[in-house]
Amino acid sequence: MKAIDINNLYFQYNNYNLFDNLSLTIEPQTKVGLIGANGGGKTTLFLSICGILTPKLGEIKLFDKVVKPNNFYPEIGLVFQNPDDQLFCPRVKDDIIFGAENLGLSSDEIDLRMAEVFKTTGVEHLQNRIPHQLSGGEKCMVAIASVLIMNPKIILYDEPSANLDLKARRRLINFLRSSSQTIIISSHDLELILEVCERVIVLNQGKIVADGNPIDVMSNADLMLENNLEIPPSLKN
Repeated sequence: MKAIDINNLYFQYNNYNLFDNLSLTIEPQTKVGLIGANGGGKTTLFLSICGILTPKLGEIKLFDKVVKPNNFYPEIGLVFQNPDDQLFCPRVKDDIIFGAENLGLSSDEIDLRMAEVFKTTGVEHLQNRIPHQLSGGEKCMVAIASVLIMNPKIILYDEPSANLDLKARRRLINFLRSSSQTIIISSHDLELILEVCERVIVLNQGKIVADGNPIDVMSNADLMLENNLEIPPSLKN
C-alpha cells in the first residue's frame, strides 16, 4: 500500500495547465524532498493532496483512500510556510489542541496526546504563551505540534526552515530526521533536504523533471541550472 498514490493529475488555473498527467507514488515512512523554482507547482501539489484544491482530472489516494476535494482526511497534515497562518488562538495550548478537539476526542485522550506532543517537540514551556509573541523557531515547532496531536500518518512541510535562525533550524532538522511519519518537505533550503531526505523530486512548471537520490540529483550541475537551482555548497567540489 502506497502512502500517496497520484495518477494522471491534471490541474488548471484559468487557461494555464499546471499539471498535465502528473503521476507520483510515495512509500510509507519515507522522507521526500520537493524542490524547484517559485511557481513550479509545489504548493499547489500539496493543497491538491490534502483535498483543498480540486484537480480537473486525475486521482489522488492516501493509503488506498481516494481524496475527494473539500473533505477532511486525518491521515494527512500540512504545516504552512508561515506559522502565523496556522496559529490563531489566544494561547499556544489552545492552538495545539484545536485540531484534536475538532476530531471529537475525549479530554483524557487529548491530554495524553498533548503530553506526547510536548515531549516530541519540546514546547511544553510555551503552552501558556501568546502565539504572536513567540520567536520564529518557537512558532514553527508549535505549528508542528498542532499537526502532530492529530496523529497523521503523512505530514507535508511547506518551507519549514524559512526565517529560522541557525539554532532553530538545527533543532528542526534533528526533529525531521527522527520523524516516524511519511513526510514531504517543499524547501529552497537544499542543505536541509540533503540532511533529512532519502529521495528528492524536482518540479518545474508542474512537471517532474528529476526523481532520485538527493546527492545524485542535486550534484547534477546541468539539471540544477536548467531548473533555476544551485548545487548545495556541501556538494560543490
